Amino acid sequence: MRSVVITKGVPDFREGVVSFDEDGHLQRGETPTVMNPNDKHALRAALQTKVRHGGEVTLMSMGPPGYKEILQEGMRDVYADDLYLLSDREMGAADTWATAMTVATGIEKLDEQPDLIFAGFKTADGETGHTGPQTNWCLDINEEMPDYPLITHVTALDVDEDEGIVRAKRLVEGDVSEIETVEAELPAFIVTDEEFTTGFRKAEYRLRHKDLRAETTERAEDYEDVLGMWDHEDLNLDPDFIGLDGSPTIVSSVDPIPKGPSEREATMVDPDDDEAMEAVFEEMADYAAGD
Repeated sequence: MRSVVITKGVPDFREGVVSFDEDGHLQRGETPTVMNPNDKHALRAALQTKVRHGGEVTLMSMGPPGYKEILQEGMRDVYADDLYLLSDREMGAADTWATAMTVATGIEKLDEQPDLIFAGFKTADGETGHTGPQTNWCLDINEEMPDYPLITHVTALDVDEDEGIVRAKRLVEGDVSEIETVEAELPAFIVTDEEFTTGFRKAEYRLRHKDLRAETTERAEDYEDVLGMWDHEDLNLDPDFIGLDGSPTIVSSVDPIPKGPSEREATMVDPDDDEAMEAVFEEMADYAAGD
């Protein structure tokens, strides 16, 4: 099984330092960035598939050179066998449509076409939920690529290699109280929901998962050894159809995201100050007792 997971870097809102230019475009090179949290569910789904069925997991992103560390984060925190970063200035300031076109072209360029493509439901910055389905559409319009049936809001999945199908549980119109089970032929495109859960019930799965986590933790230390970087020329993409020039979305306004002020005061206590430490223990005693 060959799986590809697409991911994106998003502003680290914990830092509260988000930089925009005069046109309202996020200046990603000047903004602390982390891997989009929802994409980690997609990566966990790919890891589950590898644990159960073997194969390789590729993690791919489009962004500035600093996104290499985002890919390393995904490899270290979850799992990946290899990494691809699509990056140059021509790709900058892309909306979801231009991003999808670029990412789909990156997938098409891989030596081996994937059996499963995974994407997170939405990103923490744009929250449109567009990129996964749009990437799927871009792949489907290429007659040289196989059709990838799209399953969204997936909360659990299993692959039947003998039948060549994937079975998935998904939320119905985002309703957490209603779940349906669907099937699709492989290859398929899976958009995981934030309610996605992995399952390693068999002992062999748990042992395999443990071994893979150890391998990827070590691999992440030298992640650039398994990192491929492609620019728009490598992908044979016309600059007029990617990045800002290829983005039909117009940003009308941007609300600043300031760092929230601390609402609590801290009292510094020297551990060697017996009287001060005794006062701390007396204050905490009621909470320790469950009151």
